[in-house]
Amino acid sequence: MENDPIAGRLGAVYPELPPGERAVVRVLLDDYPFAALGSLRSLAERAGVSPPTASRLFDRLGFEGFAAFQAAVRDGARDRSQLLEHVAGSTTGLGQAAEELRAGLDGTLGAVPEALCHQVAGLLAEARTVWALGGPLSELAAEYLIRQLASLRPGAHRVPGPVPARARTVLDLGPSDVVVAYDFRRYSPDTARFVRAAHERGARLVLVTDAWGSPLAAQAEVLISLPREASGPIAPLAHEIAVTELLLVATAARLAPARRLADLDRLTRSLS
Repeated sequence: MENDPIAGRLGAVYPELPPGERAVVRVLLDDYPFAALGSLRSLAERAGVSPPTASRLFDRLGFEGFAAFQAAVRDGARDRSQLLEHVAGSTTGLGQAAEELRAGLDGTLGAVPEALCHQVAGLLAEARTVWALGGPLSELAAEYLIRQLASLRPGAHRVPGPVPARARTVLDLGPSDVVVAYDFRRYSPDTARFVRAAHERGARLVLVTDAWGSPLAAQAEVLISLPREASGPIAPLAHEIAVTELLLVATAARLAPARRLADLDRLTRSLS
């Protein structure tokens, strides 16, 4: 999708759009290109807007109506399919993917300036407890954050999965606690429910998300907005892990955890 010119135009215009048209873009990119291939009415219903609102988006993009937009999407999908068939049979495909991953990582790390890292590190180091969660894939980044952070300081936990356990967790949250949420398209309703409940209890939110505007952005005390995902069928978890590494390094510098790490190593050997 990254190399698709239509998707690129949608992404480029997104920050300038009114809320209703942004909702249409999110639906299109969340299920691209298939969301563009149904009727205008069904697309509008999925976005929660009226058909005229959806239609204004395509006028804004310079198409002569929704049908012209669909034709362009179909042409792009056909061209991409032919390209993928060529790459699948070519030994240069992996090299191209490596270059794209490298460029994507550079862009991701560039989106997290030093001052932002230090701001998050202060929250992670000073909070009474830190809780992390994510969606179906980004939960792996949340797991990595907590595994490493628990070696640096006490009180670092994954948000539990079962609803009763989540309720007990929220019950004890307050302004001294921090929730780190990884929330990417497709945005997780379970993550949203937990974060909003935690926010109501006063917990502070660090949100790691994409450029499309997670519905949780308004609750975030610190917002880390990463660029669009790399092209290809595999979601780039490496980007989320790389940002998490930066945050952990900055947090470790505040905690000076040498004694705790030595104790952990000793206990690990004694329990082996």
